[in-house]
Amino acid sequence: MRVGPRTPGAEVVLETARLRLRQFREDDLDAWARITSDADVMRYVGGSALTRDEAWRSLGYVLGHWQIRGFGLWAAEEKATGRLVGRIGLYRPEGWPGLEVGWLVERARWGEGFATEGGAAALAHAFRCLAARRVISVIEPANAASIRVAEKLGERFRERRQLQGRQVSVYAIDRAAWQGYCAP
Repeated sequence: MRVGPRTPGAEVVLETARLRLRQFREDDLDAWARITSDADVMRYVGGSALTRDEAWRSLGYVLGHWQIRGFGLWAAEEKATGRLVGRIGLYRPEGWPGLEVGWLVERARWGEGFATEGGAAALAHAFRCLAARRVISVIEPANAASIRVAEKLGERFRERRQLQGRQVSVYAIDRAAWQGYCAP
């Protein structure tokens, strides 16, 4: 993992025991379009399945975020197979309530711990490399699985709020709590 100030556009790759978090590439489109075409996967992330064209545009959005902010969402690739299993990383578009750690994993891989594993690596990157003081996760209240992931990462419920026309829960952890946190 690269440590120090980030230059927009410079690639950062994180590795965990099972995942490689890397920049999205053009050849990820088929897998990404398959993952995001699943209405169950997208239920709490925009609300509906994406067409292939929308999946393509979402990749452009992700890569643009990296260019503008110098950090963003990584393609989550299973190291053992090279298969794209989702996206995990950091997110803070204009008007967002804070630096967010987020995850989206293909339905066939739910329950395997990829979101928690990748989320922990992204959280460490935020605190160690980006010098974040606080990291949040914006989660729809009905998304029990993502709430469990946030809590496993040490995040705690902070508030309910309206964001982009929908009611969300904000979970958060600050640097001091993260440094002292031991996962159950």
